[in-house]
Amino acid sequence: MEWISLKDKQQLEELVALSQQKPVVIFKNSNRCYISKFALKNFQASFDNSKQVLCYMVDVVADRPISLAIADLFKVEHQSPQILLIAEGKSVFSTSHENIDGAALEKLVLTIA
Repeated sequence: MEWISLKDKQQLEELVALSQQKPVVIFKNSNRCYISKFALKNFQASFDNSKQVLCYMVDVVADRPISLAIADLFKVEHQSPQILLIAEGKSVFSTSHENIDGAALEKLVLTIA
C-alpha cells in the first residue's frame, strides 16, 4: 500500500480539494505505540483500495501540529491510531484504535466513490 506522508497545512488544503473528486483516507499513526502499529498492519492487510483512493499518513509524534490541525478542521477528537475518510471536503467517517477495519472502510468507500 502506498502512503503519502502528510506533513503540512498546504498538503492538507490540497487533500481537501482532492476529496471533492474522490474520497481520501487519512491514517493518524504513532510509531511509538504498539496499538497503532497493530491497527496499521491490520488495516493494510484488509483494505483492498479497489477505487484507488489517496491514502495519507500522519506521524502524530513528529508532525503533531498537522495532526491537531486535522482534528480541528474536520471536527473530530484527536486520537491515535485514528482513521478518517474525507469526501467532498468533510470527514464522513472516523474511528480509532481497535475499531479500525480496512474491509469495513472499503465498503464505505465503494458507496461514496
